[in-house]
Amino acid sequence: MIRALGMMSGTSLDGVDAAMIETDGRRIAGFGRSAYRAYSGNESGLLHAALGQWPDGPDVAEAAELSVAAHAALAEGFPEAELVGYHGQTLAHDPGGRGTHQAGDGALLARKLDRPVVWDFRSEDVRLGGEGAPLAPFFHWACAEWAMGQGLLPRAPVGFLNLGGVGNLTWVDPGAGAPEASGACIAFDTGPANAPVNDLMRARRGLARDEGGRLAMQGRPDERVIARFLRHPHFARPVPKSLDRDAFPELAAEVAGLSDADAAATLTHAAAAAVAAGVAVLDRAPELVLVCGGGRHNVAMMAALAQRLPVRVAPVEEAGLDGDMLEAQAFGWLAVRVLRGLPTSGPGTTGAPGPVCGGRISHPPRR
Repeated sequence: MIRALGMMSGTSLDGVDAAMIETDGRRIAGFGRSAYRAYSGNESGLLHAALGQWPDGPDVAEAAELSVAAHAALAEGFPEAELVGYHGQTLAHDPGGRGTHQAGDGALLARKLDRPVVWDFRSEDVRLGGEGAPLAPFFHWACAEWAMGQGLLPRAPVGFLNLGGVGNLTWVDPGAGAPEASGACIAFDTGPANAPVNDLMRARRGLARDEGGRLAMQGRPDERVIARFLRHPHFARPVPKSLDRDAFPELAAEVAGLSDADAAATLTHAAAAAVAAGVAVLDRAPELVLVCGGGRHNVAMMAALAQRLPVRVAPVEEAGLDGDMLEAQAFGWLAVRVLRGLPTSGPGTTGAPGPVCGGRISHPPRR
């Protein structure tokens, strides 16, 4: 077993999560400590300025430097970590075109931490024809298997819904022999999740988010806007499929004439409606959808999901898991898989033609 530290900074641009996990890259032996480092307003602004840019963009070098520095500062508090999984900061994602871009140099981070770092998890999948996202699904399978072993989940298909800047849904059968086995995992990005609401709050009120969904709870969703939103070509594409954070720019224009509360409610319900559209295309609906990520703290979002989904919805804590740190844990688990040459994605999760072991390993200089 390896004690790995997984680190994740998502498209919500709020900060860095770090979490320990002990694993052989197949089974989860145990979970460890976790920590969070928030981005300051200036840091978040710097990252926002770099969104959509590729490695040659004018703001990328500064964003990459910030990413490495923030992750290094947090990782120093975990001396027990034998290996670090570093996702980097996604700035652009275009698997059918220019590829995918996560800013941050994992080799530099390995030198700073004097520990091996696994990074650049998505590029190989994209190079081989996959979407490069989502990458947490194989870990979701491992979590379901772990929870089933603890008596916290039935031996039946369940869904993991991560609500970050973008939403992604994983259907898993914990009874399958491995996450790369045929029929074990189906995963895809559902649509926008927190990003449009966060951007609305930033633009209209100078706030990072609709804390707890309080503003959305005061408003009424505009169902005409949501119906038009669901006509977007993304929803007609077969799964698996992935999205860039800003793949729905028309949403901001659609709610421009609404009050702050109605706009927040509309964007929140649009995210839930996108998840419902995703569940509808599955051949077999999960018995339960477990919600992780920041969106599960949003009361309005959870209420919208319960209203629009045909299956029961619950926070992932119901299965004994930490919904705030699940993605960070995922990249610790994936880092061990990369180290051992095991698949990190496959046809059912990214559309790659076969199992893919993505990721680069950087070792610190020998002394």
